[in-house]
Amino acid sequence: MPKLTVALLFGGRSAEHTISCATAGGVLSAIDRDKYDVIPIGITRDGAFTLQPDDAALFALNPTAMPAVTDNGSRVLWPDSAATRELSVTAASGQRRSLGTVDVVFPILHGPFGEDGTVQGMLELLGLPYVGNGVLASALGMDKHFTKTALEAVGVTVAPWVTVSPAQWAADNELWRGRAASLGLPVFVKPARAGSSVGVTKVTVAEKLDAALETAWAEDGKALIERAIVGRELECAVLSGRDGSATRVSLAGEIIVQGDGFYDFEAKYIDDSAAQLVCPAELTEGELAEMQRVAARSFEAIGGSGLARVDFFYTGTEFVVNELNTMPGFTPISMFPKCWAASGLAYPQLIDELIELGLQAIR
Repeated sequence: MPKLTVALLFGGRSAEHTISCATAGGVLSAIDRDKYDVIPIGITRDGAFTLQPDDAALFALNPTAMPAVTDNGSRVLWPDSAATRELSVTAASGQRRSLGTVDVVFPILHGPFGEDGTVQGMLELLGLPYVGNGVLASALGMDKHFTKTALEAVGVTVAPWVTVSPAQWAADNELWRGRAASLGLPVFVKPARAGSSVGVTKVTVAEKLDAALETAWAEDGKALIERAIVGRELECAVLSGRDGSATRVSLAGEIIVQGDGFYDFEAKYIDDSAAQLVCPAELTEGELAEMQRVAARSFEAIGGSGLARVDFFYTGTEFVVNELNTMPGFTPISMFPKCWAASGLAYPQLIDELIELGLQAIR
């Protein structure tokens, strides 16, 4: 059986650039080289598409030196039209050569300019098959306000929230402060379109709300003020069904945060003592079935395709969806692959499955 050529797309312009690189390192180290030839395409922080070395060690997650795409002067050129799938590259010297025909693109991009439907739209225009969610699901999943709106419409419980821009906050401050106050304290203040807990602040006293909003607005033009939910932090991984079959949902994982903190960027990627990831989580058979039902319902509500991770707070009586991640962290130690491994699907096989789903996808 001939090998498939996979264009692995990572890095990008968002604040989650380094996490995308670490995810790429995980895939490069685990993808089956007997089945796939890989073209590593790193997007610099400035948005240049560059040809990167096929070396997983260069992109390994290292808290003391987070990985990044280096601009080596090369430029990957996408096909001239949808009539071809041939990629080429121009070296720093100006010399151009073909990279061959691509079978599928694997965009491992987190945050704006990658996870939000923009790259997916480019690939749709070029007629290139790709792994993961389509334009609509990616855009909905990236915007927490519209994710919540879509989930509420199908009866999924989400935390009460208010979405506000700097202009709105300034134009009628009393109105928006009143809406925020109606949520009670504590609240979480988040950028509407960011991930990996970038720009997120837990506010326990009203006097700190303005500073938290400024932090969120530094990442995005809209911020969510969201009621804090007291409960266990649970997650599960989702895959599309094959050939029209039902959405598949993994066993549940649990995040146990040490002390009084929350699962912020440092706890996720820097300080491995700040939180414990447990998979499978201790749930009754009925609790797990309900969580899996809600996860599948949430994925289908946004028109999901390929994969997602659904994050919950479990109050003991109700599963409240916190976020829906359409391109979750995908390093070997991330919750998405850990939950599938606990469910019987090992990391290399998970990569195979995602590629196959990308080739079959009708979005």
